[in-house]
This record gives sequence, C-alpha cells and structure tokens, in this order.
Amino acid sequence: MTDELADRPLTEPHPERLALDHPARAEILAVHAQALADGEDGYLDPTSGLFVLTAQYLSARGSCCGRGCRHCPYLP
Repeated sequence: MTDELADRPLTEPHPERLALDHPARAEILAVHAQALADGEDGYLDPTSGLFVLTAQYLSARGSCCGRGCRHCPYLP
C-alpha cells in the first residue's frame, strides 16, 4: 500500500476499476463529479446502488487501504 498520489486528476477513476468501455462510464463519472462538487464523501452507483467513495474522500485518508476502491487516488 502507498501514500503517494497517482499522476491523474481526482476526477479520473483507476483505469482497472472503471473500464473505458463500461456501458455506464459517463453516468458514473457524472455522479462522481457531482459528489466532488458537492463535497460529498461518496455517491450511489447508478448501476448497482452501492455507495462508492469519492477520490477526494480517499485522498484525505492519507494512504491506500488496499480494498480495490474504484476512485483510488493512490494507485497508478
């Protein structure tokens, strides 16, 4: 696990955790962006209904937890 942020914007999810060809990618990115803008810790995934933590929340934790978060800001 690491505490060094990846070289990508917080609006861009981990590439292995939200594929470029995911059918709901645009919708997921939109709700994530809205959660970031609203200062929310997370959002409800539009396809599964699960609560997903934002990259901003995860970055404030200070290190990767190793649980495979979609918006993990630490992994390259």
